[in-house]
Formats: sequence, structure tokens, C-alpha cells
Amino acid sequence: MTRELADRLALTDLVAQYAIAVDRRDELALSALFTPDARLVQPTGLVRRGKDPVLDGATAVVEGVLGAVAHLHSTRHVVSQQLVDVTGDTARGEVYCDAHHVYATESGHRDYIVSIRYLDEYRRDEDAWRIAQRELVVDFTDDREIALLG
Repeated sequence: MTRELADRLALTDLVAQYAIAVDRRDELALSALFTPDARLVQPTGLVRRGKDPVLDGATAVVEGVLGAVAHLHSTRHVVSQQLVDVTGDTARGEVYCDAHHVYATESGHRDYIVSIRYLDEYRRDEDAWRIAQRELVVDFTDDREIALLG
């Protein structure tokens, strides 16, 4: 396998691991995916009033991401296409994702779906690729009633 192919596969795994870690609320796994100086840039419309849309440092990013979903019944991040441009030990990427946010109502459950693109910057350290910066861009949203099975 070529280095380019190995890098592309590793970056694909990285964004999938992010989705799984958020959905499982796995703080340890999520923390391992970011560089220590990571930055998360969120759209102001997704940030609670009074909170800064830019989070600096891996600890702040992880706390912010997990804090944003803590009140939900569950989430499901469905990652689709990803474009990456690798240059040595850095890379840029654009990742499409439908982020499902399931919440309870008096009459059942609803799913607030946010169709987003992550504009990412990645950096390879001594043992793996990590997310150095992630910017969320919202393309559109939907909110619908759902039935939970099982």
C-alpha cells in the first residue's frame, strides 16, 4: 500500500472515529482524536446563548462537543463523502455528515437532523493523524417525529 493510500484511509477512519465517539459519549476516545491545540469553530446558530462559538484546545473542544449533546436521548452522525488533500504531515479535508439529534417530547421522540460539512485541518504526530481544526458549516436542517424501536 502506498503512503498516500495509507494516509487517506487513516483520515477516513479518523472522521468515522469522531462520529462514533460522539454518538457513544466516549470522552477518552474523542480526546485521542484531537491535537492538544485543536480548535472547533461552530456556527453561532448551533451554540447556546452566551457560549463562544470558537473552542480552543482539545479539552475545551471535547467538553464543548459532549456538553452540546448531553441533554439528548441519542445522536447518530452519518458520515458520507470526504475529500482530503494531504501534504506531508498536514492535510485539509471536507466531510459531509447528517447529524441526527434525538430528543424526547411529551408525545414521543423527535429527530433534529443537521446536514453539515466539516471543514477540517489534520496533522500527523508521532503515531497518528489528528484533527487540528474542525469548522462546522450547516447546509440545512429538518425536525421530524420518529418512533424508537427496541
